[in-house]
Amino acid sequence: MKLLSKNKEEKSKVVLEIEVTQEEFEEALTKAFKKNVSKITVPGFRKGKAPRKMIEKYYGESVFFEDAVNESYPAAYEEAVKEAGIEPIDRADVEIIKLDKTGYTFKATVAVKPEVTLGEYKGLTVTKKVPVVTDEEVDAEIERLRERNSRLVEVKDRPVKNGDTVLIDYAGYLNGEAFAGGTAEKQTLKIGSGQFIPGFEEQIIGKNIGEEFDINVKFPEEYHASELAGKDTVFKIKLHEIKETELPELDNEFIKDISTEFDTVEAFKEDLKKKMQENNEQKAEREVEDKLIDKVVEKMQVDLPEVLVERNIDQMVQDFDYRLRSQGLDLPSYLQITDTKMEDFRKNFAEEAEKRVKVRLALEKIAELENLKATEEEIDKEYDTLATQYKMDKEKIKTYIPTEDIANDLAVNKAIDFIKENAKIRKSK
Repeated sequence: MKLLSKNKEEKSKVVLEIEVTQEEFEEALTKAFKKNVSKITVPGFRKGKAPRKMIEKYYGESVFFEDAVNESYPAAYEEAVKEAGIEPIDRADVEIIKLDKTGYTFKATVAVKPEVTLGEYKGLTVTKKVPVVTDEEVDAEIERLRERNSRLVEVKDRPVKNGDTVLIDYAGYLNGEAFAGGTAEKQTLKIGSGQFIPGFEEQIIGKNIGEEFDINVKFPEEYHASELAGKDTVFKIKLHEIKETELPELDNEFIKDISTEFDTVEAFKEDLKKKMQENNEQKAEREVEDKLIDKVVEKMQVDLPEVLVERNIDQMVQDFDYRLRSQGLDLPSYLQITDTKMEDFRKNFAEEAEKRVKVRLALEKIAELENLKATEEEIDKEYDTLATQYKMDKEKIKTYIPTEDIANDLAVNKAIDFIKENAKIRKSK
């Protein structure tokens, strides 16, 4: 193998021109002959018994060229990559530019890990703001706990008010004709939840059980069903049932019901306030990390390979689909409902994907410059953590996640810690 040239292109692509010598090609041709001879028939010889020269004479000297190239170019490419000192991050596009019995020359175009030039990443200055939890915030959290532990109580002696949960039949009409998807029976709806289109829920307020009435609404201009978007419609409603939310009393008994640690409201509130303050501290710490990393990324210089961005978009789309499936939907259905093309949907993730790639590359570069590496003990501990998290055998986890990937992730985390330890962090309330 001879590496004839190495040329850099945009988007961190490298073009290698590689020659496979006559000696190397001849060896590959011999292997190709041995691989295929049993399937070849030549007049005057039993099937599989014809000499190579007779086969080449009968079928042409290039009869084994394709198999010989496929046999020899992977090793030649790998050797050229090492000689060129590059780190491919994708499969190479290979193009044969010369081929005959004396050997062949091919061009391999491949995306490589980009060169990263960092600005200053030591001594960065950021402000850490940790809001102090107020009594009002604690009370609001207590109210949310009461709401989560509330129950619905049937109401018969008054009309609907905001916050009630009602049971209704409805049928929607456009220009006097019922439209698809606009009809339901015994539908539960919490007034004020914003579950239905604007104006729908408000017009149920003040109505009584058993009452039948019409409400008039206009569908939003951006509504996913184009035949209804921006259109005035009428819904015929029948109100079957009204229920109101009954909150539990805020007393010691309530605290005992929701907690195994505390017996009194005062003790529970004190602990809740402490935990909320700890949460504020953790949030502030994450914000500091984000600000520091943003400063590093802002000053870095890198020619991003498209393949890295596309891979991140792939992952984000996959995660989105997974969340949809957990809610009983899937991505193809979502795209159909929202009348969105996959190409346009992917564009929504492009900016975030590019940022993620830059962050990772910047942190990997810092780890390299500062010689930040994971120890064997740290790697082993991380495998233990993953085994516990996924409830899998540790050795099985290792078959899924290579040690190199674990080591790289830990090194990236060390880079984040390094930036923070060398930063000037001002505290503000």
